[in-house]
Amino acid sequence: MSSSTLIRRLTSLSLATGLIAGSTLAQAAWQMDPNQSRVTATVTEITSAGDSIPHEHSLNRMEGQISADGTLRLPVRLNQTDIIDRLGNLPPWMNSLTNTTLVTVVTQLPPERINSLDVGQSTVAVINLRTDANGEQREEQLPVRFTREAENVVRVRNAEPVSIDGRELMKNQTVRSILSMMGYQQIGDDVPVELDAVLVDR
Repeated sequence: MSSSTLIRRLTSLSLATGLIAGSTLAQAAWQMDPNQSRVTATVTEITSAGDSIPHEHSLNRMEGQISADGTLRLPVRLNQTDIIDRLGNLPPWMNSLTNTTLVTVVTQLPPERINSLDVGQSTVAVINLRTDANGEQREEQLPVRFTREAENVVRVRNAEPVSIDGRELMKNQTVRSILSMMGYQQIGDDVPVELDAVLVDR
């Protein structure tokens, strides 16, 4: 066998292997692990005396599966937050809300960039977050760092500090009612948010 023929065959084999691997990875069942996926937010309470008191709250048990085209849908429910524990006994009208989806977050993740990471490698991508709450849609951009911690584990964190507009939060009737029940009559304009989630290939 000539050297040129050998090179052609090796090249063809490499391309075929790459296509098969790429096809397999694209169909990998990447899912968000609810036991390791959460968002932490720091809400600054502004008291009647004008004092600023920070409070940390978390959204836990985030779950969702990435579709073949990279779409990830994350429904957010009140019972995923630590607010329920802090409020104690809820009024009847609140009980019906605990398992109701308050907002659905939809984003498009780059599966090809995630799949191409070797263990220990990271990549940063700016993803668009679309939220739908009672028909009101918003879109935000979030720089996210993906780190492959194991063959079937990818950790996702925000790549830079991110804050939510506290004034926009207070415009939401449900959010305002919950904050009021917790004793927050006024909150700071900036609500720093930290994402720490894990994608697993199952």
